[in-house]
Amino acid sequence: MEVIIIGAGGHAAEIDEYIAFAGFDRSKTPAFKVAGFIDDNPASYARYKLSAPFLGSIREHVIQKDKQYVMGIANLAYRRPIVERFLAEGARFATVIHPVAYVSPSAKIGTGVVIAPYVNIGPNVEVGDFTLLNARVSLGHDSAVGQHNFISPNVSFSGFTKVGDDNLFGINSATIPGITVGNRNKIAAGMVLDKSVEDDTVVFYRFKEKVIATQKI
Repeated sequence: MEVIIIGAGGHAAEIDEYIAFAGFDRSKTPAFKVAGFIDDNPASYARYKLSAPFLGSIREHVIQKDKQYVMGIANLAYRRPIVERFLAEGARFATVIHPVAYVSPSAKIGTGVVIAPYVNIGPNVEVGDFTLLNARVSLGHDSAVGQHNFISPNVSFSGFTKVGDDNLFGINSATIPGITVGNRNKIAAGMVLDKSVEDDTVVFYRFKEKVIATQKI
């Protein structure tokens, strides 16, 4: 199946390489072939050695019914509006799972999801449509993640974590077991959520650590 990647910047370049990776091993056949990239900023395309041609702007793009699409823009402000417009015009979206990610057989993965290298998705996990799981993300057993979330590298959700829609989790953030996170939140890099978060919240605080020094005898 040929796919068109929406966006031609850094995140799109990563997805381009995820798709190509399966072809590096001769025992595997890539599930997709990249047909091209669309972006409202042509300069983005010039920055990277992408595998397929530039097909023009997102704004003026006419949906190609014989191809599927992959959301390759990282910014949450643009992801959902573009996806909803494309869906309304009849676009179909592919789910891209890197070959070295682990996805439990009991997990449920939605449409338009992108799963990066070394992601670990445990038993009974649910991942909603158009959520991005960046490199080395770990989703503990029985966690549920909604739609249009951007999960940065090295994020770890402990078991039974529940996450709504349109959330941004910064790099190295984490939850303790059983935490619930609502919608449209921004969790800063390195934050460990030990309390549930409602909606439209920015979570950032400085840790106050007590260091206990033991004198050597």
